[in-house]
Amino acid sequence: MTSPGLRERKKARTRRLIADTAARLFAEHGYEHVSVSDVAREAEVAEQTVYNYFRTKEQLVTDREEQIRQRLCDLVRDRPAGTSPAAAVRGFVLESVAGIRRIPAELWRGELGHLAAISPAVHRLALELTDRQAAALAEAITDTGTASSEVAELQGIALAGVFRIIIVEAGRRTVEGQCQEAIADALYPMIENVLDELDHWFTTPRPPATT
Repeated sequence: MTSPGLRERKKARTRRLIADTAARLFAEHGYEHVSVSDVAREAEVAEQTVYNYFRTKEQLVTDREEQIRQRLCDLVRDRPAGTSPAAAVRGFVLESVAGIRRIPAELWRGELGHLAAISPAVHRLALELTDRQAAALAEAITDTGTASSEVAELQGIALAGVFRIIIVEAGRRTVEGQCQEAIADALYPMIENVLDELDHWFTTPRPPATT
């Protein structure tokens, strides 16, 4: 009898196989020219198996969205007192930028950044993704009671905007022919600076009201 742990590992491997196969096909042929059935055939799984893991073709592009969003929200909710939301997610975001180097080269052009730069449909998906991210982060910030709902909304938009910058810059630089290492090297200090600026904005006390 298969143990629950083994079943979960097998499911994770199948999900990763499908997502990586889709990324490779998108890189080779473009998002619009690849169907779910193409992904299933190349991954050697049934088409229904693809849909069991990814409800739509769009989710094959944004396959890590929910995991990333949940991690960001957890970091915000669990941050120590006196730590801004920007500082709370800083390490995770910068590690995501550094991780650009580790994405297999044959999959890189099938990632969200490059696809959003060349496909209007994927560009729309990227905008929708950052909107969902902003709303979730705003809720997490509100839950900590450190900002009003209006300020939390602005902070959520700002933090989601950091990922928007990463997506746009990674895509643009890939289209221009820059290699992954060069993109990571350029983006790291850029995003580091943006997060430091947001941390300063989020934590700078407001001046007292004048009478």
